[in-house]
Amino acid sequence: MNNKDLNTTEILEKENSPQSSPHNNPDQYNGEVLDYQSVKPKNTNNKKLYIESYGCQMNFSDSEIVASILSEAGYGTTTNIEEADLILLNTCAIRDNAEQRIRKRLTQFKQLKSDNPNMVVGVLGCMAERLKAKLLDEEKLVDIVAGPDAYRSLPGLIDEVDDGRKAVNVLLSREETYADISPVRLDKNGVTAFISIMRGCDNMCSFCVVPFTRGRERSRDPKSIVHEAHDLFDKGYREVTLLGQNVDSYRWNLTKKGELKKEGEPSVNFAQLMAMVAEVNPKLRVRFSTSHPKDMTNDVLETMSAYENICNYIHLPVQSGNSNVLERMNRTYTREWYLERIEAIRRIIPECAISTDVISGFCGETEEEHEETKSLMEFVQFDFAYMFKYSERPRTLAERKFEDDVPEEVKTRRLTEIINIQSAHSLISNKKTIGKEYEVLIEKTSKRSEEHWAGRTSQNAMVVFPKLDEKTGDYVKVKIFDCTAATLIGERTA
Repeated sequence: MNNKDLNTTEILEKENSPQSSPHNNPDQYNGEVLDYQSVKPKNTNNKKLYIESYGCQMNFSDSEIVASILSEAGYGTTTNIEEADLILLNTCAIRDNAEQRIRKRLTQFKQLKSDNPNMVVGVLGCMAERLKAKLLDEEKLVDIVAGPDAYRSLPGLIDEVDDGRKAVNVLLSREETYADISPVRLDKNGVTAFISIMRGCDNMCSFCVVPFTRGRERSRDPKSIVHEAHDLFDKGYREVTLLGQNVDSYRWNLTKKGELKKEGEPSVNFAQLMAMVAEVNPKLRVRFSTSHPKDMTNDVLETMSAYENICNYIHLPVQSGNSNVLERMNRTYTREWYLERIEAIRRIIPECAISTDVISGFCGETEEEHEETKSLMEFVQFDFAYMFKYSERPRTLAERKFEDDVPEEVKTRRLTEIINIQSAHSLISNKKTIGKEYEVLIEKTSKRSEEHWAGRTSQNAMVVFPKLDEKTGDYVKVKIFDCTAATLIGERTA
């Protein structure tokens, strides 16, 4: 069959999966369950852990830390929920619909527990602190509740449940980074991996619950990050994503009180850290997520430009195109500042792809302010975007200070308009690649065809092409001849 006779839509639609989506990042909150593999424990007590992760990449990364901690306690992981002794849901609380999905999932476990009374069910992550009382005592849906900084205590919490008690630890830490823990890699592809470089967030955007669920910012020792990157490369991984709620604010020379460490101790910022990881091996691709526009400095962009193996892709959430809305959101930049950063990216890294986040219907948003968001999107023409209706979250500044006064039908209409704009731009962006050749890192077999590979370009675009003699983890040259708004289709050239 001639490659160009393939049914493009049939092969490509929804090729991207949660763990490999080019735009899955800490600001993407439509969480799905990662396609985990079973992993044997380091010590065995013949017990099985089944874990589901929802929300952002940080949660998926945290689940691998949890699996490592519980592996030391004798738990192997399983993909068969019915054989599990311990079920853990790593949760997302950034939007109400995410919480509702997780609650629904928890109610489904009741039947499993009735069939296996010894089964233990726990909730981890961002929902833990806020809903601990409801989940444990009122609704009686879980046995364990553990916050993002409490995963080392999980073996002890399991012991408490075995003793007939409900177990909870949701204390936040100013120091915990899990830097000494080697995550158990649960992703099946063995090609791409996450490296958490910092935890928490200090930005206090008025709509965001993350500072309350993940605590204050603290950066991880750069030596441990570089060591983890070396170890991953030696094990066959060919791409790492550096993770943080705001990676650009990474800084390794501060004490937990925000004071400078002792004189003479080296300082490392995010641009320097990226260079250190890129120098692990030129065959190791480096990505990062997510950036706050106020911290996207030129030194980061110049470092990206200087290293071929740092990918030409930046996720830069704008949230709104109107400066007054941005002020109410406490984003600490204006429309003009954001557009200047876009200009800098395109000047310093001409081939860089840019994605974003947009919220429709934030508190007090007028029709004119909404039109400014649309005009910014038309001006920038993002390659991809995550778009949401505003969802009021408990304890945030927006809940305390503003009224959620945009009617639901108006939010929905505005969101539809934004999505339509972005769909057109995504297709335009992909059409520009037709006839061009890209280096693609092969990640997996295509979901739609066993005879095709799926991999990504430096710009984070998913590409599907026919299999020849390659294998996962190989870099190959692919020429693009067709596309949808979501995926590129090509043929091998070298």
